[in-house]
Parts: sequence; C-alpha cells; structure tokens
Amino acid sequence: MPLITWAVFSYVAGLLAGASAVIAVPALLACGGVLAVCAIGAVAAGSPLARRRFLVPAACALIAATGVLVARDVRTRDERCVSKGWVSANWHAVRSATPCDAPAPDQPPASPLERWRVRAGARIDTLFGSDAPLVRALLIADMRAIAPETRDRFAAAGLIHILSISGLHVAIIAGAVLLGFEAMRLARSRARWAAFGVTALYVVAIGAPPPALRSASMLAVATLSRSLDRPVSPWAVLAIGALIPLFDPHTVTDIGWQLSVAGFAALTAAGIWTRRHLPPDMRGWRRALARDLAVSILATVVTAPLVVWTFGRLSLIAPLTNLAASPVIALLQPMLFLALAAGPVHAAAQFVAQAAHPLLYAFDGIATVGAGVPFGALRVAPTLGVTFACGAAAIALVVAAASRNRAAGRALVVSALAATVAIWWVAAPTGSGLVELHLIDVGQGDAVAVRTPRGRWLLVDAGRTWNGGDAGRSTVVPYLRRFGGDLVLFVLSHPHADHVGGAATILRALHPAAYRDAAFAGGSASYRQSLTVARALGVPWSRVHPGDSLSIDGVSVLFLAPDSAWTAGLRDPNLASTIALVQFGDVRFLLTGDAEAPEESWLLAHAAQQLHADVLKVGHHGSSTSSSAPFLEAVNPRLALVSVGAGNGYGHPGAAVMRDLRERGASVLRTDQLGTIVLKTDGHSLTVSAAGRSWPIR
Repeated sequence: MPLITWAVFSYVAGLLAGASAVIAVPALLACGGVLAVCAIGAVAAGSPLARRRFLVPAACALIAATGVLVARDVRTRDERCVSKGWVSANWHAVRSATPCDAPAPDQPPASPLERWRVRAGARIDTLFGSDAPLVRALLIADMRAIAPETRDRFAAAGLIHILSISGLHVAIIAGAVLLGFEAMRLARSRARWAAFGVTALYVVAIGAPPPALRSASMLAVATLSRSLDRPVSPWAVLAIGALIPLFDPHTVTDIGWQLSVAGFAALTAAGIWTRRHLPPDMRGWRRALARDLAVSILATVVTAPLVVWTFGRLSLIAPLTNLAASPVIALLQPMLFLALAAGPVHAAAQFVAQAAHPLLYAFDGIATVGAGVPFGALRVAPTLGVTFACGAAAIALVVAAASRNRAAGRALVVSALAATVAIWWVAAPTGSGLVELHLIDVGQGDAVAVRTPRGRWLLVDAGRTWNGGDAGRSTVVPYLRRFGGDLVLFVLSHPHADHVGGAATILRALHPAAYRDAAFAGGSASYRQSLTVARALGVPWSRVHPGDSLSIDGVSVLFLAPDSAWTAGLRDPNLASTIALVQFGDVRFLLTGDAEAPEESWLLAHAAQQLHADVLKVGHHGSSTSSSAPFLEAVNPRLALVSVGAGNGYGHPGAAVMRDLRERGASVLRTDQLGTIVLKTDGHSLTVSAAGRSWPIR
C-alpha cells in the first residue's frame, strides 16, 4: 500500500484512541514503545538500507501519537465548554464532542444552505407522502423522521448503511450525472468535471456529511488523475478521501464516516481479489454475480464490528440482502435526485416521484424480508476488547484480500489470531468477584448500573431523550458493552423523560431478562414506547410492590416503594418513584429515583428500619424538594451520589441539600464535577473511582 495510506491509517488510529478516555494513555505508551524499538533498531542496523526499514513504523508511530494528542486536546476543550455552560446539554448529548461555538440544535436555520435543506425537506414531503421519511434519509441525510422500528428492520437486514447518505449514494448520483452529460455529447473530460461540479454542489447543499464528503473528495482525486493521465492507487485515493473530512477531528467517531471508509476498503480489496482468483473462463452474468457476492460478503464482514458495536446486531443475512438491494438503490437514487432537481417544475417532479414509489417499496420490502428470516440477525453486546479484536481481524482480512502470496498468508494468520482472541474473550468469565455500582454520567438524568460478582448487570433508569437521540444509544449501551456481561434486570424509577428516555434503545440493544417499574398511570410517550418494545421483544414486565425482593449472584435487591394505595391519588410521578435497597455483604446502596419529601415521609412511616444505607443515590438530582432532614437522619449515608447535568437550568443540586449532607458527615460526589462515578465493594470495604483516580471510603 502507498505510504500515504499507512500515514492516514495511523492518524485515524490515533484519533480513535485519543477519543477514548480508556485507551488514550496506553496508546501513547504503545507509540512511544514503537519509536524506542525503531530507534534502537536504526542504531543497530548495519547499512543505510536496513536503517530505512525502521523509518516507516517510526513515522507511523509518530503520526499515531499526534492523532492521540489532537483528539485528547479536542476532548478536553469540549468538556471545558460543557462544564462552563457554553454548550447546551442537549447539543452535547447529541454529539459527544462539540466546539464551543456550536449552535444550539433548536435555533432556526440561518444560512442559505440550511434554508435550502428546509425547503428541500418540505418539497420531499409534498412529493413522496408516506415515503417521505425514507426519501429524506436517502437524499438529504435527514433521518429524524425514520421510525425506530424502521431503523431496527434495516439493521436486522444488514442494510442500515444504505439508509443514510453514504459514499455509495454520492457515487451513484455522480455516475448518473456523468452519463447524462455524456448523452448530451459533452467531451468526456469536460463531462467528468461537470459531473464532479454538480456532485460537489449537491454534497455541500445537504450539509457535507462525512461519508458524502469522503466520496466527493475521492471523486475529485480520480477526476484530476484521469485529466492528467496519471494513474493513482485506489488506496491512495481512499486515504485522501478519508483524511479530508477529518479537518474536524470529531468525524472520526461518526459511524457514517467509519462505515463509508471501511466499506470502500472492502470493495477495493474484493475487486483486487476477484480479478486475481476468479477463473478466467467465468464470464458474463456468472462472473458479475460472483464478483458482487464476493464484494458483499467481504464488506459485510469488514463492517460487522462497527455495526455490531453501534446497533447491537450481527446480520447473517446481510450479504444476500445487500446483493438484492444494490440494483434497486442504483436505479432509485438517481430518480430521487432527479425528482428533487425538477422541483420547480412540479408536474415533472411529481411524475418522477410516482415512478420511484415501486422502487422505494422494493427497497423497504427487501429489508422487511431480510429482517424476517429466522436467525438472520443475532442480538449481541460485545465488549470493547472483543470489538477491537474483531476490528483487527477485519483489517487483516482486507490486507489479505489485496495482497499476494506470502503477504496474504501472513495477513490471514493475523486475522485468524485476532478472531481467536475475540472468541476467547467472549468465552472468558467477566466477573471480578466484587460488586460495582456505576453512576453513569448521562447529563441531567439518571442511569445507575450495578454489576454483580459474575459480571452481570442490573440497570436502574436509562437517562434522557432529545430530538434525534437518547442517552441509551449515546452513553448507556456503549458503556455497558465496554465492560461486557448480560443485562439481567432493568428497573425504571418513574416515567419522566430524563429517566426513561433511553429505555426503548436499551431494551432493543441489550434485551434484559426482566423489566420492572412502578406502573404509574399516564406515563410519558417514552415510557409507553418502552412497554411496546418490551412486549415486542418478549421481555417480561411486572409491577414493583413494597417488600418484593430478588437475589442475583449474591446481590440482594429489596423494593421499598411505591405502594399502589399511595400512588392512586398522585399526579406527580416523582412521588411514585421506585425505591430499591441493594445489598452485598454488609454494604448497602439506597437508590431513590426522583423521590421527594412526601414519599420520603411515606418511607419513614412504613420502612424506617430498612432505610439505613452506606451509599445514598440522592433523590431528584439533589433538588431542595428532596432529601428532607428526617429522611437523611434515617439513612445516615457515608457517601452521597448526585446525578446531575453541568449547567442545567433547574438549579440542581440545591446548595442547602449539599450543605446538609456534608454537615452530617457524608462525602458528596457529583457527576457534573467528576463524570461517571464507580463504587466497588467486597461486601465490607468500599472504594470510589472517578475522574481518573481511586480512593477508599471510611
């Protein structure tokens, strides 16, 4: 592969490592180790040629280290912006890292391009009716109107990458435009540049999403190389196209960009492999079918780690569904583009839109059939280590497909070893023998995860929701997957959106063994959606009653509230919060949801002897309406945890509550100051880990 490909790959690897708080420091140490080995090797080498062999790995290590430092710097600046309230909490949740000057998502469109997108969306709604959400996604990169069940259907069928604007869509449109210019008898060189110009305008108009920008950049390089009659390696073209969107380092974590780059790498490698290995006498449709099937299989395998990590599904049917969908989307995408371009002539636009409806129906039908195949898709929740091992296996497989003889054999061995490590990692026990409580930082909301000694999870609450996303998808599911282990119980404290917002996503991704909550009448839309998803997935649901208890891997859970007689006359779900006492050995955790003073009084009247706890998850984000003096006296915690968003507009936590807790001798830890907080206990001692350090609680 060209040196620029290795350089870009190293930079991307560094950015990905730096974006993760878990592996940034180990990645820097690894880069330092490679540089040290290369330096020693260069000194010990006996000839200039031998010394040069150490230059490439040394340069790659240096570039990767630069990527780590760039990503860490961006992450630090973004966290500083959020902590100072310069970025709204909602926007920060939508995008894990955002510059300080980012506009709030609810602001009206200001630029001409934004206004054009609004008008284009309205035109699509008029032309396509009930199919408009699908067309918006395919044409202007707007997936907000796509129903969750539609996303799930396409993910199960292995077609989720086609559902959003990607390099494939841009390439199809560019090819159709080029064909149109050539039909107009424009000179081939001019037709290429004209097609690039139209495609570039389209990419800019839809907001230049990273996958589309990658494809347009590659188109520019390919057009220039043909005009100069200077052939360029497809790997160099891919490297340049992948690099250009990274002017914004946040792009490296964009799943669309990741799938676009991985998919094109697989396509390139599969093309090389088929040219070398398909029998020469295989011609016509048989050769085309074999080539397309090889491309589909390799693309599915290479992108599988990304799809599984993001969507929690491994689609086994994907090679076939992609093979079936490719000709449909190849015809559909230019027709959608033509319908939008013909918008000023309404009759012409409507004619093209009507002609596109059968293809839209066929595209959705392929997804429906693919998702309905028994065992066609598996629900999986891999750990971070398993995902990295599978990613290494996929990269090595691409190298093997594109290489010859010994190099291909070595790459296949590396791929097999990485796959073996992933299988071993899955089979290895995940428990530490300790009980851990993770107060996950979801901003202004709650998500409390308890990990048993055998590495299984109990999750209380799911974080919040916002327009276009939720904390389940952005934070909770990736967090639990990073550690691994099954989710055996999901408990909802009450149906407010900052607690139930991510529930439906979590149910779909992690498929808990049971779902329990207080069944407060008149719950929110997010709550009703979670019940619908639970019923569709077959997740058993039951109502919490005071006195209910269960034991999981030696961890006991006792529910203290709410009582149905108490909740019957209530209008505020906060007052009907599920109260759970979690105990392991001598250590007790009291989880209170958003319980306020009236429910605390009910607990004092009915369960006062059971309230004492070493750790209190402070009610209602530390609001002054909770944590009454008699209640705190009964609990008498050593440690108080507050889940609260930085710069929230509610004034949480209340200064008086924080002062009262400290005066009673409790250590107070807050997610807005420390991020995610992890407690570990062996049943006797208690240790806290937060903000990169650990300390015991006495």
